[in-house]
Amino acid sequence: MKYQEITTVEEWANLLEQSIENKLFVFKHSTTCPISAAAYDEFKSYLAEASSDVTHVLVKVIESRPVSNQIAADLGVEHQSPQAILIENKEAKWNDSHWRIKKSKLLEVTTL
Repeated sequence: MKYQEITTVEEWANLLEQSIENKLFVFKHSTTCPISAAAYDEFKSYLAEASSDVTHVLVKVIESRPVSNQIAADLGVEHQSPQAILIENKEAKWNDSHWRIKKSKLLEVTTL
């Protein structure tokens, strides 16, 4: 499974709208944080087994700060980094951050 990196608020708005029809999984990543690097490894490992019914996106929080901030505002989910968010029908159904981002948990929540 692949993911798309999003860098604009417009891309985010389109994906949020699409979450009405397909689950959307957002991984917020800091390219300077070792905890985020470990979570990113878990995310990549998860993608090897992820469902094709879920759209996967990556947001680099430093490089794309406006996108990261808009996600937090639109979903009412406090910004964390790293952070994983599962979205359905334009609502955050699940989110977690830091060391709790594990392949097994991501597989569990995206297959419910």
